[in-house]
Amino acid sequence: MEHILDAILSGSAHRDDFSAIPIPEEYTGVVVLAEQTEMFAGMATADKNPAKSLHLREVPTPEVGPGEALVAVMASSVNYNTVWSAIFEPLSTFGFLSRYARAVPAAAQHDRPYHVLGSDLSGVVLRTGAGVNRFAPGDRVVAHCLSVELEAPDGHDDTMLDPAQRIWGYETNYGGLAQLALVKANQLMPKPAHLTWEEAACSGLVNSTVYRQLVSGNGATMKQGDVVLIWGAAGGLGSYATQVALNGGAIPVCVVSSSEKADLVRSMGAEHVIDRSEHGYRFLGDGEGLDRRELRRFGAHIRELTGGEDPDIVFEHPGRETFGASVYVAKRGGTVVTCASTSGYQHLYDNRDLWMSVKRIVGTHFANYREAWMANRLIDLGMVHPTLSTVYPLTGAGRAAADVHGNLHSGKVGVLALAPEAGLGVTDQAKRAALLPQLLRFRGSGTHPLPATTGPGSGRH
Repeated sequence: MEHILDAILSGSAHRDDFSAIPIPEEYTGVVVLAEQTEMFAGMATADKNPAKSLHLREVPTPEVGPGEALVAVMASSVNYNTVWSAIFEPLSTFGFLSRYARAVPAAAQHDRPYHVLGSDLSGVVLRTGAGVNRFAPGDRVVAHCLSVELEAPDGHDDTMLDPAQRIWGYETNYGGLAQLALVKANQLMPKPAHLTWEEAACSGLVNSTVYRQLVSGNGATMKQGDVVLIWGAAGGLGSYATQVALNGGAIPVCVVSSSEKADLVRSMGAEHVIDRSEHGYRFLGDGEGLDRRELRRFGAHIRELTGGEDPDIVFEHPGRETFGASVYVAKRGGTVVTCASTSGYQHLYDNRDLWMSVKRIVGTHFANYREAWMANRLIDLGMVHPTLSTVYPLTGAGRAAADVHGNLHSGKVGVLALAPEAGLGVTDQAKRAALLPQLLRFRGSGTHPLPATTGPGSGRH
């Protein structure tokens, strides 16, 4: 990989140079193994440790097919789907790979006894397949994680409705937690030039998901002045939702799990913050029923902060632990927009709270290409900023996933792949200098904090 890295770090290599670089037959990736899918059988979810199931392995470099691109990965990040894959919940991802290979003959190489994980990347295009015109070798890119075939008519209005829609690095192989990654060319977007590799790598999945969930007509269609309740407001999704709400003229009410996370969202500009650890909210009472007194107490707390207003929109992703409260506190005619369900998929809510107050529940899942492109544009414009707080080397990906599983993180947890150190990759220093105060303001504090500037080696790209 040295010749690839040298070309990237030199900053002077041209497209022809990248096209001529030989591609190695193998590369290093973070994988789960099919032979270990039962390793956590019988254990409680909280006790399953991703650091034990994630392995660093040499894997064969996949062939680049039509409409695809092979990317040298400089950095990636951990999402909750990495955790799900690593603990084999709610089911092993090897079933996804097998079905993909059966459904699409050209995808046979995705069905392997290993699964290279990762649904984010920043890096440089090395090869493109037939029919790829927008991107070429040498282009600096980030990737969103929607993989579609678009052979059915369903997806041509909204690609998320395509029956063959998959999440790259979760439902497909050769993801971003690796030195190389295989993507569809229509997953690629230009890398914001003012960001480091690790900053650019951390936003693709979460920022795109938030854009669809809050801004898009496929989600809640947020407008100026809306009160938006944001669960987990200091986490991966929530930290972007907080920014998008503030940026869009809405009024976020940020729910967090510690005083440190409360300080983080206040530093982003949020005025209304609820620390669950301080107030001890428990919405599921004895016997797993809803505790109506707790729901009323929580609703009163929100109205106290907002001057008597209930949320127009509830940004919902924890799932089981919070969903009943989300439906209860949304205003009459309001919207609960939901994805993920990291605390459990079986949601409990009182339908009277929904039906009698004419509320809506809207399900969203990631984003289509245009939504992802528009979300990336906001980052490129400096209107939304990466909330990366911690970065690990590729060898530490297991620990990074364990941090996310244990909710020990704020913002996003990054992973360096080919990048030899944090702080590299900035090609527009003037823009970075102008935006640096905001970049620092939206950065959380982690066990491996990132440098404020491009730091040592800033002349290397």
